[in-house]
Amino acid sequence: MDSTVIRIRDVVVSYREDVALQGVSLEMRKGEFLGIIGPNGAGKTTLLTVINGLGRLVHGEAWVLGSRVNGTSRTALRKRIGYVAQVQKIDPRLPINVRETVMVGCYGRLGLLRRPTRAQWERVDNVLEMVGIAHLARRPIGHLSGGEYQKAAIARALVQQPEIFLLDEPTASIAPQAQREIMSLIQLIHTEYRITTLLVTHDLRQLPLICDRLLLMKEGKIWREGAPESMLAEDVLSELYNGATSAETASLCP
Repeated sequence: MDSTVIRIRDVVVSYREDVALQGVSLEMRKGEFLGIIGPNGAGKTTLLTVINGLGRLVHGEAWVLGSRVNGTSRTALRKRIGYVAQVQKIDPRLPINVRETVMVGCYGRLGLLRRPTRAQWERVDNVLEMVGIAHLARRPIGHLSGGEYQKAAIARALVQQPEIFLLDEPTASIAPQAQREIMSLIQLIHTEYRITTLLVTHDLRQLPLICDRLLLMKEGKIWREGAPESMLAEDVLSELYNGATSAETASLCP
């Protein structure tokens, strides 16, 4: 039985005159954890966008969860994919609390005009407990710290019951202790649910602990891929980041 859930072949994506992805090919098996690193502008976020059904392909093809990524499949596909971006700034006056924000993750399957069931609210409460913010359930979403907000964002994606989990720099711009908590939480979720996971990050320190494979991207291409231990060798990272010294490479880890 074929366990491949992502199959990308020779994909090219461009924004006006800028080519964001150049001939990228990638396969992932169900339950695999892939880390993606590389300098700014390497195409990391664009790759996640393609998998999420939002990228417009100039060339090549992408199959995700058995469906070809195109205009007709995108809406249905995104119901099966959880996505967490960098921490967002939320207006503290926004009249919605953490519990209600997390429930938004259910609406893709529920539909906007239907009321959540008791079972769905129980699922929300269970996920809030798992990510460690059940005590913040009634707090306005705009009153959270960066780390707390990211836990809420992860909870919102989890209640969606995704088959693929996309994380785009989830530890950027938050405090070091919160970064460690978020990375540990991501590892816990993968261990617990075995969701196929792709993580884009500059935080290189914990990648060997949680990733099955690392993808190194540069100038819109997959530059190298392999086991985390070999991909994180100092000479490899120096070349990836255009000759950065070991000290400069270390500074990439916030």
